[in-house]
Amino acid sequence: QVQLEESGGGLAQPGGSLRLSCRAPRLITSVFNTYIMGWYRQAPGNQRELVATIRWNRETAYGESVKGRFTISRDNSRKAVSLQMNSLKPEDTAVYYCTLYHEPPPPGGVPQGSWGQGTQVTVSS
Repeated sequence: QVQLEESGGGLAQPGGSLRLSCRAPRLITSVFNTYIMGWYRQAPGNQRELVATIRWNRETAYGESVKGRFTISRDNSRKAVSLQMNSLKPEDTAVYYCTLYHEPPPPGGVPQGSWGQGTQVTVSS
């Protein structure tokens, strides 16, 4: 539905940092401002899981495993959302997906909205 462009994935060492970004360049700003934005991740053999979300009022939610280490933010003027990942651990290794949606999923579920193609994050020594 909405084209999402992700960047910033790559290789990091344990304890290091990465910053992911996601843009919706074809979406007009007034419409972008109505969406919840989020990051989910999926490791091989696992279900897609919540990393972080941010609403139009900048209220945030985080998965338990990343609280205190990751920070999500949005820049409505740029139609973008970012994920600052600090103190990375090998267990953070996964494909990270940007998502944009209006209706929050049930607990443990995933949103039904637009998704980026995913960007690989690998954390290893």
